[in-house]
Amino acid sequence: HRPFVAMLRGIQRITQIDERTLLANFKEVFSRHGTTEYAFVIQELPCLLERYPNRDLTELFRPAIEEHRRARREVMRLYPTVDATLRRLKQLGCLLIGYTESSAFYTHYRLRKLDLDMRLDAIYSPPDHEISAGIHVEAVRTKQPEDYQLRHTAHRFTPPGELKPNSRILAQIIEHAGARPEDCVYVGDSLMKDIAMAQQASVSDVWAAYGAPTDRPEYELLRAVTHWSDKAVQSEKMLTRETISPNNVLRHAFEEILPLFEFIPYRSARRSLQSSANLMSNWD
Repeated sequence: HRPFVAMLRGIQRITQIDERTLLANFKEVFSRHGTTEYAFVIQELPCLLERYPNRDLTELFRPAIEEHRRARREVMRLYPTVDATLRRLKQLGCLLIGYTESSAFYTHYRLRKLDLDMRLDAIYSPPDHEISAGIHVEAVRTKQPEDYQLRHTAHRFTPPGELKPNSRILAQIIEHAGARPEDCVYVGDSLMKDIAMAQQASVSDVWAAYGAPTDRPEYELLRAVTHWSDKAVQSEKMLTRETISPNNVLRHAFEEILPLFEFIPYRSARRSLQSSANLMSNWD
């Protein structure tokens, strides 16, 4: 929320375009690309293209872009006890897998910045979104190619356009790991996207209530620009604890998961996680 608002205010200072118009334009571009993390959104906002038809929008709005990056650096951190708890689970021999709807680039960025590249054995995410004609990734990346890659965590791709909740994807992730649903625990902060999916896949579900954002006023901004369908937005907005009941709840911190289960070393006789294929190649 804070990085997006910083960028939004930066654009407004330069253009004096009203917030309602800008948010509608953001939603249009995000919907077109199927993600709210489209890196080149400023270059494609219709109101900016109309007002500045022959200008380099990246250069013109560089102050707004830098404000977004600065705010992101300030707020991006792990919740308390997450790192220590992941370390403990690794010591116990658990296999740790992440599943996110963020595209590959931002997934890599977060894992590197939060040191999760040292904690997770694998991460599943969609591939990177398509880039519009005339925009070149090399022009906006300032580091060496290897600096944008994960060093320890195996990265596997889910099929493009497939979003949570999708119990079939979760079942395939478990199959790739050579595990059984009854031996797995799934943790998430969304009742609709995480807990319902885990229950449908017959996996022990744990709701990270301390991280659930839907009741916060700031979440309305995401709803205003999201690429989700109107039906999905309304379903998520109306969902209550009574609609989907989690079997396990972490109320204050991630470490509360430790006494809930008996964690034992991971062993698989069926398949190596490192050599398993992307879900895209196994989707039928």
